[in-house]
Amino acid sequence: MEYGVSVWSPHHEYLTEKLEKVQKRATKLIISIKHLKYKERLRYLKLPTLKFRCVRGDMIEVHKFFNNIYDSATTGWLTDRHMQINYDMRVHRHSLYQSQILYDTRKYSFSNRILPLWNSLPEKVVSSSTVKSLKVRLDRFWANEEIYYNYKTNISCTGS
Repeated sequence: MEYGVSVWSPHHEYLTEKLEKVQKRATKLIISIKHLKYKERLRYLKLPTLKFRCVRGDMIEVHKFFNNIYDSATTGWLTDRHMQINYDMRVHRHSLYQSQILYDTRKYSFSNRILPLWNSLPEKVVSSSTVKSLKVRLDRFWANEEIYYNYKTNISCTGS
């Protein structure tokens, strides 16, 4: 369900709910926790929502762009169009510039969807040298986010 989510990520609430229903049903198959509410089942299993895992996956993809894990000929669209020298010391050295969005067709595209969240991450997280270290730092930074067990919320962009 998470494969290729950076491309097809749902932005409508009803689509997110449809995806989350699959995980809801799967967690109900565990007889010992069947009686618990969905959030409680997720906490018991230490399993994040699909929505959280999708957002986390987006951040991992952006990190891969910056660390040249993908061929630069295919990823230049992100870095070329959104890179800008940033002299604001409150943001990190990998921050991206968000251009004005004129049409709804681009409003929910990958590049526009990830920019505010990526720019809100601290330097310590985005400067990770490997994908594995990024995952660990990102999980620590977002450890207390409501979205971890509640798919109806959003990441606050501030971490814990």
